[in-house]
Amino acid sequence: MAPPDAILGLTEAFLADPNPNKMNLSVGVYKDATGKTPILKCVKEAEKQLVANELTKGYLPINGSPDYSSHLADLIFGDTIDRSRLAILQTPGGTGGLRIAAGFLASQLAPIRLWTPNPTWANHLPVFASEGVPLESYRYLSADRTSLDIDGMLDDLKEKAKPGEAVLLHACCHNPTGIDPTSEQWTEIAKVLADKHLLPVIDFAYQGFGKGLQEDTSSIHAVLKENDEAIICNSFSKNFGLYSERVGGLTLVAANDSAAKAAMSQLKKIVRCNFSNPPRHGAAIVSAILSDSDLTASWHEELASMRDRIQQLRNQFVETMKTSGSGHDFSFLLPQNGMFSYSGLNKMQVDQLKNEHSIYIVGSGRINVAGMSEDRMQQLCDAVAQVLES
Repeated sequence: MAPPDAILGLTEAFLADPNPNKMNLSVGVYKDATGKTPILKCVKEAEKQLVANELTKGYLPINGSPDYSSHLADLIFGDTIDRSRLAILQTPGGTGGLRIAAGFLASQLAPIRLWTPNPTWANHLPVFASEGVPLESYRYLSADRTSLDIDGMLDDLKEKAKPGEAVLLHACCHNPTGIDPTSEQWTEIAKVLADKHLLPVIDFAYQGFGKGLQEDTSSIHAVLKENDEAIICNSFSKNFGLYSERVGGLTLVAANDSAAKAAMSQLKKIVRCNFSNPPRHGAAIVSAILSDSDLTASWHEELASMRDRIQQLRNQFVETMKTSGSGHDFSFLLPQNGMFSYSGLNKMQVDQLKNEHSIYIVGSGRINVAGMSEDRMQQLCDAVAQVLES
């Protein structure tokens, strides 16, 4: 038997837990005040239109729907880049995009090392390792585990990474810490990448969950201002609530149109022997919403509501912990972005939360803030305070 997945395996344990007061703060899905992962109203309306007007279930092209790719480019790049430089694939979720990126690094640029932040999303390492990409890590989290170690990050990339190697970056809402570089720091990072001739591989899974849809693209624009080439893997799981539809993309930014065309031919070859072509339904939902001004406006409103509520939950957690009697100040969580926060809890404390309180968080201490609820916040904070005291 293979060991259970570090994150999804927790959900299996959670489902088997008979405690009626159990709480799952591990897997990165948004939950509303009732604890449900809702379907967005704009998604429901788009699906009605699709059911009424859909004419085929035939295969999509290897690189996916052209309409979808156009909308993806609009959301990420706007009018900031010549579209002829972009090779865009529709992929099964952001993970599918990452896996194709790994295949591209391994087949076209080998031998090449990928530098990943420490820490990073637990699935990043096995996804790239599965294609045989050698991995190294650069410093990201400070020693106190509450802030970005920008000096350590830049020093590692300057002194240890070699020209031609790749660097994995989180565009916003860093998973698992929620700690992002400032705009000034992104400019510094971009210049180091350019000076060292390093290839940016950017994971963009949370567009709209940080500061806003366009605000969250600023890191990508900063990188591309200094670098002609990049690979960007994005997901629409969170911002459209399309978790089970597996809707994502890979965009390879090339220096010119001929390089983009050559890259696309190689990407298609990798897709063909992987999933052959992407699923239609989720991408059709995204395209339907972004093709309709009313549905787009509805989506913007619903997305803003989710983003604002997550920040309110983070604020409520910090304030409630102040009155818990634990003596621990969690104010360092307030500047963090997105669904996740590093709690500072160690592995033993995480196990104690699970075994004694049926509260499930990842072993690193990462908490899915989007899984908290207003009416159960006191229960959560009391349990955290007991664990800290013991």
